[in-house]
Amino acid sequence: MKAGTGLFSALTLFLLLGAVLTVTPTKKPIRKPTRRPGIPRRPSVPKPAEPAQPEPQEPTDFPPVILGLPSMYVDCPRECSCSPSYPNALNCENHNIRNIPVIPPRTQYLYLQNNYISEVTAEPFINATEIRWVNLANNRIHRIDKNVFEKVPALLYLYVQRNHLKEVPSGLPASLEQLRLGRNRITKIPAGSFSHMGNLTLLDLYHNQLSDSGIGKNTFKDLKSLVQLNLAHNILKKMPAGVPSSLIQLFLDKNRIDDVPKDYFDGFKHLAFVRLNYNQLSDKGLPKTVFNITSLLDLQLSHNQLASVPLFNGHLEHLHLDHNSIESINGTQICPYSLEADPSDHSMGPRLRYLRLDGNHLSPPIPLDVIMCFRHLHSIVI
Repeated sequence: MKAGTGLFSALTLFLLLGAVLTVTPTKKPIRKPTRRPGIPRRPSVPKPAEPAQPEPQEPTDFPPVILGLPSMYVDCPRECSCSPSYPNALNCENHNIRNIPVIPPRTQYLYLQNNYISEVTAEPFINATEIRWVNLANNRIHRIDKNVFEKVPALLYLYVQRNHLKEVPSGLPASLEQLRLGRNRITKIPAGSFSHMGNLTLLDLYHNQLSDSGIGKNTFKDLKSLVQLNLAHNILKKMPAGVPSSLIQLFLDKNRIDDVPKDYFDGFKHLAFVRLNYNQLSDKGLPKTVFNITSLLDLQLSHNQLASVPLFNGHLEHLHLDHNSIESINGTQICPYSLEADPSDHSMGPRLRYLRLDGNHLSPPIPLDVIMCFRHLHSIVI
């Protein structure tokens, strides 16, 4: 019985083992990877062109206005300073202001330099009838209303240098004593600009764009008290006409002047300083005796095309002839007095103290006749 049971168990185990060995595992079908359907691209639409931006103007952004300190004066503009030590002065300089504030009636000295003011109108000056001094230098002024000066009839000093003016302002008050218009863009002086200005002593038109056609024959006719005229650094080709004989200082450096009329300085009894540096003067355009002026003390002719030393008066003390084309110097010819005069009598000799000749075609030593003539010479550059 036990043997049969064992045989049956062995047979059952054999059949199960055979079934395990003969059954093959079912393979799962291999799926090929499928591509993801592509997302259709939208057609590119060109962006509309941005409108061209205008060129920025300098400065593109003004700095903020600088307010002044609190003041005891209720009429003191916020953008200015009013010091109790100087009750007649209104200090608005370096405050980045664009418009002139209302000027208090007590103001006599008005400082508006170094700002961003573009025009000067009459409104701020309605009650400022006591103003004596106005400084508008280094702004961006391109226009000054002629009615401004009707409000300030006692004005003595007007400084408007370093701005954008193209003409001399009109309606200037007859009281004016000093007018500074240097470093603007002035191309002409309108007729009558200086009419009735007999008190003007200083006129500065330095570094503008004035040509011969921009200055009329009678432009300076009424300036009977003028002492200094500065027309340096313009584009003049001729000496300005009608210059008043009251002048003491005449500055014409850095122009294109090539000729000085023989009688140009006739009638000048007080002229002491003449500057014609950096022009186009040659011997042909410079009469020999044109600078024989009794009152002349300082003559500057540097950086021209002179080949010889012009004659000059014995009262001259400073002579600048550097950077010309001078090849020789003859003391006998240029000496204002005879070399035979008594050397011990210094009062009779020429008064020349400073002579500059460097930048020419000269070589040391200095000719003896030059030393013998100019006995007061303290310095000579060769």
